[in-house]
Formats: sequence, structure tokens, C-alpha cells
Amino acid sequence: MIKAGFIKSRTLIVFIALITLVLSLGAVLYGAGSEADSEQEFLLSGEGAEQLSTIDALEVLQDAYREVARRVIPVVVEINVTDVVTQKIPDFGSPFEFFFGPQREREPKEHEFRRHGLGSGVIVRRSGKTVYVLTNNHVVGEADEIIVTLYNERQFTATLVGKDSRKDLALVQFETEEEVPISVLGNSDTVQVGDIVFAVGNPLGFESTITSGIVSAVGRKPVPGARVAGFTDYIQTDAAINQGNSGGPLVNIKGEVVGINTWISSTNGGSIGLGFTIPINNAKQAIDDFITKGGVDYGWLGINIADPPMELKSDMGIEDARGAFVFGVFRGSPADKAGILPGDFITGIGSERITDTASLTFAVAALPIGETATFDLIRYGEAMRIQVKISARKDEDVIRKQRMEVWPGMSVLRITPEIQKQLDLPKRMGELVIGTVSRESPAALAGFRPGDVIREINSTPVKSTVDFYRMLNDSKSREIVFRIYRQGNELIIGLIRK
Repeated sequence: MIKAGFIKSRTLIVFIALITLVLSLGAVLYGAGSEADSEQEFLLSGEGAEQLSTIDALEVLQDAYREVARRVIPVVVEINVTDVVTQKIPDFGSPFEFFFGPQREREPKEHEFRRHGLGSGVIVRRSGKTVYVLTNNHVVGEADEIIVTLYNERQFTATLVGKDSRKDLALVQFETEEEVPISVLGNSDTVQVGDIVFAVGNPLGFESTITSGIVSAVGRKPVPGARVAGFTDYIQTDAAINQGNSGGPLVNIKGEVVGINTWISSTNGGSIGLGFTIPINNAKQAIDDFITKGGVDYGWLGINIADPPMELKSDMGIEDARGAFVFGVFRGSPADKAGILPGDFITGIGSERITDTASLTFAVAALPIGETATFDLIRYGEAMRIQVKISARKDEDVIRKQRMEVWPGMSVLRITPEIQKQLDLPKRMGELVIGTVSRESPAALAGFRPGDVIREINSTPVKSTVDFYRMLNDSKSREIVFRIYRQGNELIIGLIRK
């Protein structure tokens, strides 16, 4: 049996350790002094430890939390946005038309209404009378009116400085000669799992709300296809984050901003302890770019990439390698000009190792525009290096308007017993099947479809994925003729290399 005295002793040791931590924090928040040193020595002495109670320890911790709230709440603002939305509504004309039909054709009427939104922001900088507030891009959206409300209910009309959907960040500004507190930006690279953190904002319209928790994970990357910003990783926290918290800060135990709260993962729309925050280090450069350029420039390579399934990695001889697989290359892009080909497996950029598609996306985005970078890759099982001159990334709308084609615009997979059964394919009909076809790509325009079995390229049987990419990339053949099997029929489809 464990004696009660032993349990009491263990509890006392835990509280002494807690007091040591909190007193160290107090020295940072309040300033170290002789009285604080004397108090700490007393509490850590045998006499002080005997008098220490559970309430004493919690009160010291509570005071530390209060100090964080006192420091942080004044630098967090409420952001109310209004945008004017135009909606077409039918013109029903006379009530008789309900029974007898329209007497004449009418154009739908346009109706304008004001749509309101609510979010949070954090004051990050001041220059003269201009005060800058960092928030989320999805908070400001296409707002026609932005109102910033400070913790003491002072209100200011703000204007947009710049925004970036790829990181979901935006910067707004307002003018005042009055004193305004400025936040302290921390170093998110030092954030670790288990750190105590606080989320501050205006959840559901309840202004100046602060919740506490810990860092649950770091380096979280968005799932491909998820409707969240893809040019950043995330800090995960269990500090409660709800609608209205977006754009508010995540702060550490020192009251330093370590992240911008952005989104939650939830089955019911409310907090279930899965909140995600943009690391503040990912936002610092964006703040400067917003002020000087009105936006953020990213490096662009010009490829379609994905994390390949293990069957494809094995077929390509890269099962033990980590990186990103190139399924397509945009014509006229930096990758195309440098000679990167479909089927290449990118493993590094300079001294940085690439582990997956997300790490490649982040690394390319951070490359200086106009400079040349060295890409390590594996092609047909052989390692090689290619020099690429990086250009500025274009908006997706610009790429579509310029009709930049991705070559070839389709992916292929080794036919497994599962695929053969699912597609009801005859045996020994072929080794590869088309998995996806990109819209408006050469492959799509030529008539390829998912599920087509590739039998031959230029009259040569295709026995592996390596064969497919070797033949596809053979610059000696401008015309590429495919023999495919589709639903009981064999077809000939051609592609022309430009």
C-alpha cells in the first residue's frame, strides 16, 4: 500500500515545480526584483514549501493568466465587414400572369442587398497616424465597408491594404492620432507540442474573448483538395476557436502572437478542440509585402504534382524515395523551359529536401523570383539535377484565361487485380490504365477518358509506367499515337507535341 505521506510529498513537489515555472513567468511579465527574488527563495525553502497550499499555487498561476489577458486583449480588434451583393430576381408582373402565363417577356430585376460579416484581427504595426491590423483574407473578402472596433469600443473605418488567398491573410489600416497598443510578434518556429497558448477574438460576436489550451500539433498541412489556404502549414490547438475568432491571434504564455487563428475542423460547426492557426513567421513577410506592394508574390514552377501511390512508386523504382511526382508540365512555364518532364520525381531544391507535394509547394513559393534554383530529381530511376529560373506565380484565373495547357493532362496507373475487377477488364489486355484527365488539356481534347487501357504507343507495347513516360517524353516523335482499349473496343488516339 502506498502511504498517504508519500502521495502528499509527490503533490508538494509538483506544486513547487509549478511555482518555479510561474515565478519565472512573473519575472518576465512584471520584471525581476529583489522582492520577487526573496519571495521565490522563501517559497522554495523548506519552511515556505510546508506552508504552500493548492489554492496558493493556483492563484499564482491565475495571476499569470490574468497578465496575459491584460496584455493581449487590448491589441485584438473586432472586424465588421459589409459588402453589397447584386442578385437577380424574377419579375412576376401582374398577379393574373400566375393563372394565364406571362403576357410579355421580362428581364429579371436586379436587387442589391448588404451582407454583413464578423471576424477578428490583431494590431501589428503603426506608422505615424496609420495603424495596421492583420486578419484573414476570408474575413475581409470583397468588403465594401470595413469597421474596426477596439477593445474599449472605439470604432474606426478601415481600408484594405492587401490580401492573399493562398495564405488566407489580409492587412487593413485605419487612421488615428490617439494612442493604440501594438502586439508583440513572437517566433512561431520555437512553438512546440504541449505549449500553453491562448486564442483571442470575438467568437459568435462575444468581443474580447480569451480561451486557453495547448498546442496539439505543429506543421499540420492541408489535405489536397481541402478548401483552406494551401501555401502555409498550421499550428493545431485545442484552445476553443469558433466563428468570429478568424483573424484573431494565438498567443503564448508571454503574450506574444505566435499565430493567426484561421479555421476549425468540426462536425457541427462549433469547436471540438481542433483549431488551426497560421504560424506568425509565415505572416511576417506578408505584412511587409502588403504595405510595400499591396500583395504577396510567390515563386512559380508550373507543374501538376501529387503524392504518388505506392504502386506507382514501385513501378517507377522510387519506392524508397521521398518527394513529389510530376504528372504534368504547363507549356511555357519555368519547368517546361528548364526541361522538367512528366514522370519526374522531385526530391530536393538546393539544400532543402522535399518530402511531399506540400513541402514542394511551400519551397517553390518561397524561392526568389527571377533567380535560378537547383532541382534534384529522379528520372526513369536515375538521379539528376536541373537548373530552373523561377518566375512569379500567376493567379489561377490568369492561367485559365491565357489557356496555358498542362502536358499531357492525364495520369496513369498500373492495373491491379482490384482495378481489373472494378473496371471489368479482360485479362492480358494491357498493363496501364488512365486514372485522371485534366479538363481542357491536350489529353482531354484528344478524347482520352479515365479507365482507358493503354496498350501501345507508336506501335510499341507499353509494359510499365517507365515505358509510358519514356515514350511520352521522346522528343524524336512529334506525333504520339496511342492504341487504347475502351469498353470492348480498341481505339487509336493521337497527341501532337508542340
